[in-house]
Amino acid sequence: MARRTRREDERPARKKNHLITLGVQADGRNPVDYKDVALLRQFLSDKGRIRSRRLTGLTPQQQRQVATAIRNAREMALLPYDSR
Repeated sequence: MARRTRREDERPARKKNHLITLGVQADGRNPVDYKDVALLRQFLSDKGRIRSRRLTGLTPQQQRQVATAIRNAREMALLPYDSR
């Protein structure tokens, strides 16, 4: 059986950037706030771990901002460290 190669039209769709989709990234400054718990929960898994860039579709700078905001929210007891 011949091996099938992936064609251009069969490429998987890129992940959507949640920050742009929600309109948070409009001004370009630090859009992620540790007090915005509803936004930050979208970047946490069901076990409470921070999702990777591969899953969130964020740029490296945005991923760092989200990770820092999640850590600050955990320190302020707005988000759990884990959900065990």
